[in-house]
Amino acid sequence: MIETLLIMLIVLAVINIFIGLKMKDLFDLKPHLKEVEGSILKFDSTLEQIEKSIKDEFQRNRMENNEVSKMNRDELTKSLNLFGEQFSANVKGLNELLNEKFIQQNNQQIEFNKQTSDSTKTNRAELLKSLKSFEDNFSEKIKGLNELLRQKFGDFNKQQIDVNKLSTDNIKNVEKTIEKQLESIRQDNTIQLNEMRKTVDEKLQNTLEKRLGESFKQVSDRLEQVHKGLGEMQNIASGVGDLKKVLSNVKTRGVLGEYQLENILEQILTPEQYAKNVATKRGSQANVEFALKLPGKESDKEVWLPIDSKFPIEDYHTLLEAFNRGDKIEIENSQKALIKKIENFAKNISEKYIDPPHTTDFCIMFLPVESLYAEVLRHPGLFEILQRKYKITVTGPTTLSALLNSLQMGFRTLAVQKRSSEVWDILKAVKFEFKEFSGVLTKVHKQLNTASGTLETLRRTRTSVMEKKLKNVETFTAIESKKILELPDDRVEELDDE
Repeated sequence: MIETLLIMLIVLAVINIFIGLKMKDLFDLKPHLKEVEGSILKFDSTLEQIEKSIKDEFQRNRMENNEVSKMNRDELTKSLNLFGEQFSANVKGLNELLNEKFIQQNNQQIEFNKQTSDSTKTNRAELLKSLKSFEDNFSEKIKGLNELLRQKFGDFNKQQIDVNKLSTDNIKNVEKTIEKQLESIRQDNTIQLNEMRKTVDEKLQNTLEKRLGESFKQVSDRLEQVHKGLGEMQNIASGVGDLKKVLSNVKTRGVLGEYQLENILEQILTPEQYAKNVATKRGSQANVEFALKLPGKESDKEVWLPIDSKFPIEDYHTLLEAFNRGDKIEIENSQKALIKKIENFAKNISEKYIDPPHTTDFCIMFLPVESLYAEVLRHPGLFEILQRKYKITVTGPTTLSALLNSLQMGFRTLAVQKRSSEVWDILKAVKFEFKEFSGVLTKVHKQLNTASGTLETLRRTRTSVMEKKLKNVETFTAIESKKILELPDDRVEELDDE
């Protein structure tokens, strides 16, 4: 295409030169110039048609070809536009030059026509022949140019078709290759996923079965513990209900205090040291719950120490409820009622059970609840009033136990005094046996010293040698040593302590 444009430019340059050379001999060239201008206009129209056909052809190819052909068309269009601009500039310059030449030539022709009219006719004929020859040559060149352009466009279209076909084939081959590779990858992934799914399912199944088994076992253990707890709670509830029933009845409440007092006496004293339901006052039908046997001045005569249990639970509960509500007036009234009830109990016990010298000159009132006993002690002067006025000593479970232990020591002292001769004989026998034991102990001491010296020698020699040999040996932990040596758990704890 560029070669064709260069040929056209060369032809135009030749025409320009030819016209310039011939202008010197021309006299009357206006008609011929009009024909030249007409030829130029035809040439312009032909160029426009060619340009239009080229643009149409490029437009058709642009719809069919890919991005590469589009770039080529753009480049060709730019070249044609550049050629059109250059050609227009050359034509414009040529027109200007021709106008100048025409003006000069007209002036010369006017002067020259007066002198040489025959030469003009001759030159006109020659010019007509030259123009005719130029027109024929130009037509042939235009035909050749059209043929060349048609051939070039045909070759270009063929190349584009071949390139498109080759590109299509390559794309199809690439698609087939990619599809095969994707299918292979898909199959491999499917196989691997199936294997992974099987492995994961097996592990999940094993783990799930294990966890479910452990969970069900834990749940069963917890349910069993809950059932046991519920059974214990039911037992406690029934016990609380029984206790509530017992405490709600005055008679059974007294039995509860009596039962607790009897347990304390059984734990500390022997059955020979106390009695139950004893008539301590002569001429009276009232029996005290328990009475301790104390030795009198005469060895064969006994003195009784009466012990009676009391439990004013209604007054005590009223006092506790008053404390919970925080009502000071109600607390004070409840305390007064409780103190009055305790004093009435002390007066009743003193009148019924104290009868010196058959009994001691005092009696013990047992309160089965420590908090109740603490409440009695909390009131200043009450304990001293009970002792001084009614000869009553108030005790709780703890203080009664301490008092009975003191009495038990007294009983033992009396027993030792009564059996002092027997004790002396026993001490003599013990002294003899102790001498024998001392001799045996001396022999054992010597043997132990001998064994200790042997062990010390063994520790200094054999143990030191073994420690030096095993100095660079790595030491296991206690758990690892247990696994290797199969030691019991208690031995592992000893190793940890060391």
